[in-house]
Amino acid sequence: MKKLSCFEFQRGRLFVGRLPHGRDLILSVEEFCEDASIQMAMFSIIGAVSSATIGTYDQKQQVYVTVKEEAPFEIVSCMGNVSLKDGKPFIHAHILLSDEQGKTIGGHLFSETIIYAGEINLQELTGKPMERTYDNDTGLMLWE
Repeated sequence: MKKLSCFEFQRGRLFVGRLPHGRDLILSVEEFCEDASIQMAMFSIIGAVSSATIGTYDQKQQVYVTVKEEAPFEIVSCMGNVSLKDGKPFIHAHILLSDEQGKTIGGHLFSETIIYAGEINLQELTGKPMERTYDNDTGLMLWE
């Protein structure tokens, strides 16, 4: 890809809600999107988690390096999108967390991030949904 490739979408339904205590963050959003027939969306989340799994992509080895933190954190920022992978809603999100001393960690959000309390704003996008496929150059599942 030699230049920016974008597609136009329209705003669909807007959802504002509370995330379920004690459940995995990513799975909760994926399940909601599947139940509400959402194929494309943008979202932001605030709140807290009781544990988190985050990572960074090692571009040389083309693998994610993850760390699981078993501690309470405040969600300073969490933003992501919903698109399709293998025909089902797929969540891609990044998160910034702070501990009790205000120190921050962040990165790519992975499952086994457990919600303590959270609120989500999710903006559905209407139009032809984007599908994630394997990209040979990066080793990532990217939009076609």
